[in-house]
Amino acid sequence: MINAKCKKCRRANQKLFLKGDRCSTPKCAMIKKPYAPGLHGKKRKKALSEYGSQLAEKQKLRRIYGIGEKQLRKYFKEASKSRGIATDILLRILESRIDNVVFRVGIAESRAKARQIVSHGHILLNGRKVDIPSIILKKGDSLEIKKSSLLKPIFKGLENKFKKQDLPNWLSLENKKISVLSLPENRETDAPVDLQMIIEFYSR
Repeated sequence: MINAKCKKCRRANQKLFLKGDRCSTPKCAMIKKPYAPGLHGKKRKKALSEYGSQLAEKQKLRRIYGIGEKQLRKYFKEASKSRGIATDILLRILESRIDNVVFRVGIAESRAKARQIVSHGHILLNGRKVDIPSIILKKGDSLEIKKSSLLKPIFKGLENKFKKQDLPNWLSLENKKISVLSLPENRETDAPVDLQMIIEFYSR
């Protein structure tokens, strides 16, 4: 459905930028209808319980990165078992997904489109074709678009897309080749979520 993504933003009561550039225009649903979807959306909501707030943050993170419950729980377990701060590691895993990197460099205007691009086999990882959006990239990995895919309409105006994008410090782009310079840090991301609440939700 065309409005399904907009409803997710309205339900979260903030822009999650799920529809790319459209979210920055007056057409954005959060500007036209800044209240929850449904018949009673305009009514004042009751304050959420601690559990409800944690659940809302968890759902928000899932919607932003477009991942399932099973996958997010898997990432949480990995983050909680690793050395370091669990919130930082969780976000690092999410940001290092190949579909997120394709989105971050500007190849796709949304993570949903980035997943589609990867799934259709348009991206090469270290010179080899991949079609799994959930692959976690490592320092030193490189990405590029298949030469045969560059002629497809989905990649039209690619140079302009690159120029418009604010490239994170942990990525580099040269001659349409993307390199992972380092692992992403929490301060280099812009996910509008309270990660600590999500860690607490899964730690129950």
